[in-house]
Amino acid sequence: MFFDIDGTLVTGTSSGSFIAQRLGHAHEVDKAEARYAAGDIDNHAVCIIDAHGWSGTSAAQVSAWLEDLPLIDGIDEALRWCKSQNLVPMLASLAWDPVGAHLARRFGFAAHCGPKLDTTNATYTGEVAATFDEHDKRDFAITSCRRVGVLPARCIAIGDSRSDLPLFEAVGFSVAFNASPDARAQATTTVDSTSLVDALPPIEEWLLESQSPTGW
Repeated sequence: MFFDIDGTLVTGTSSGSFIAQRLGHAHEVDKAEARYAAGDIDNHAVCIIDAHGWSGTSAAQVSAWLEDLPLIDGIDEALRWCKSQNLVPMLASLAWDPVGAHLARRFGFAAHCGPKLDTTNATYTGEVAATFDEHDKRDFAITSCRRVGVLPARCIAIGDSRSDLPLFEAVGFSVAFNASPDARAQATTTVDSTSLVDALPPIEEWLLESQSPTGW
């Protein structure tokens, strides 16, 4: 089961904008993210713009800031439910790798992905070490499925925006959670809520139907 980060787990802002507020370049990041959402630029361009603002900042400082990241209610409950259903929860996102790593440690997600920042002596240089886009996000999910021996058609994705569209197309069930119009159009179902727990009932129904004698 694949969870997006920005707009899905992170609320009211993106993790990139949240960190950029503290680094002093939020205006540039917000503008770049809006252009990405509109399809005017790719995520590689967003990464380059954002990465410059990280120059000279320590990884420890960013890690401390992430403790205050604004998150949706119900993440712990949702992961407990995943485990009760024998679902492996993973993060599939375009958020920076330190964000995915932080959330994976904090909540117990089995894996994460995302673009990477260059570092020297645990300090960010302002350069991009590895870019990542919506197709890489889908490919990460498909590779993860192969690794655990599960068909993508038996997997679930929860997301909210343009970056989720290829993944929504690849999996068997998708939830557009507090989502943009294009994500809603692509997803199997839509949910609007202040708690991630409310995304679970339609997923549970799909799981039950697919396990029934008339399912597949």
